[in-house]
Amino acid sequence: MTEQQSEAVDCVVVGAGVVGLAVARRLAQAGREVVVLEQAGAIGTGISSRNSEVIHAGLYYPPGSLRARLCAPGNRALRDHAARCGVPHALPGKLVVANGAEEEATLATLLERGIANGAEGLRLLSAAEARRLEPELVCTAALLSPTTGIIDSHALMLSLLGEAEAAGAMLALHAPLLSGRAEGGRIELEVGGAEPMRLSAASVVLAAGLGAPGLGRALGLQDVPDGHLCRGNYFALTGRAPFTRLVYPVPVAAGLGVHFTLDLGGAGRFGPDVEWLDHESYEVDPARALPFVAAIRRYWPGLPDDALAPAYAGIRPKITAPGEPAADFRIDGPERTGIPGMVALYGIESPGLTSCLTIADLVAELLT
Repeated sequence: MTEQQSEAVDCVVVGAGVVGLAVARRLAQAGREVVVLEQAGAIGTGISSRNSEVIHAGLYYPPGSLRARLCAPGNRALRDHAARCGVPHALPGKLVVANGAEEEATLATLLERGIANGAEGLRLLSAAEARRLEPELVCTAALLSPTTGIIDSHALMLSLLGEAEAAGAMLALHAPLLSGRAEGGRIELEVGGAEPMRLSAASVVLAAGLGAPGLGRALGLQDVPDGHLCRGNYFALTGRAPFTRLVYPVPVAAGLGVHFTLDLGGAGRFGPDVEWLDHESYEVDPARALPFVAAIRRYWPGLPDDALAPAYAGIRPKITAPGEPAADFRIDGPERTGIPGMVALYGIESPGLTSCLTIADLVAELLT
């Protein structure tokens, strides 16, 4: 393709998951001309559709980190957006449960972190208080988080897309970003698909989930982290849900432990676990139900035999390797990417769904 065929646009967002759509909405509503590029044939086919659909309160993240700063206000913004736009959601609340003195000490740390991070209504419960709320629960103590909720992630993405398009944004499906470079104060992008095109953008936001590190290198960005694939498998509960709230164990190194969540229809599921991969795969091995059973029976001994059925899997976009401490979100502005007008998002795992609107605010600020 020749330079003369390059189409000038104001802002390109790469990736039509929940974060990319939130960014597109925010920029379009601020008056920017926005084009969203999505390599798949539909929005939100990756990380955004393969998670617990939990609205987090902000308990787990070191105070001052991006994850901490963006989660609690993101929780409030997301609930307000869902209520205004009619996105199905609910606030059943959550119990983080401890069994034994060591885990109770972790609960106390989570309480302190949650308060520092702005989580609302947190309260430590004795075993008896927790059982009054959830009679089938076994624990020695629990932390109640009343503003933890669940949301229909696809309906959320449709609402974000609808508001983005109402403000003038355009979505291009089957439009994979192939490469790009900074040239003449703009960012030149090569886009593939059935109708390849060349775009010349003033600003680009890389919100490509698992593909972000590879695309960052293809764009010639500075300080691109390595990506690592960490699968989380989910199992559906085939019988009646034992709890009316979400139930989480104390967190483990690479995730939040095998926890119980509800969907908006009241069905229960368990997950995710932690499984490091060397290639992208979403097959759930039925044999992984065995360690699930052991983990679940620590807080729900009444789990019946053969009550778990393989459901689905998602992959966390880790930017740290197995055994390394969990990384914060990476939201790199032009100074760090090395290209004026370029913002790159790496490692946007949990609580990325909860924080999508506050992430979008921060991206807009970096592009101001």
